Amino acid sequence: MSPRRVRRRPDPAPPPSGPEQIESWPDGDWVIRLVPGAVSVKAYRCPGCDQEIPAGMPHLVAWPSLNPGPAERRHWHRPCWHRRMQRRPGRRVGR
Repeated sequence: MSPRRVRRRPDPAPPPSGPEQIESWPDGDWVIRLVPGAVSVKAYRCPGCDQEIPAGMPHLVAWPSLNPGPAERRHWHRPCWHRRMQRRPGRRVGR
């Protein structure tokens, strides 16, 4: 008797990223897309806190509305994005 074959179900598609939204800030208009944790498959570096956003963590992607393009997109922790106008300019330590 041959061993029983296991039939695997195809992996379900991950949920799509959130819809794009336009936010107006003192430094211009930004396109924002919320990224659910199930869709985030790689790590990114948050420009607000310079910490890693690990794969699987919900976050957002922002880019200037006047310069759409993949090179301008930045992945942010949500709290870092909302506090970004309160940050003081300065150099980052460790770079």
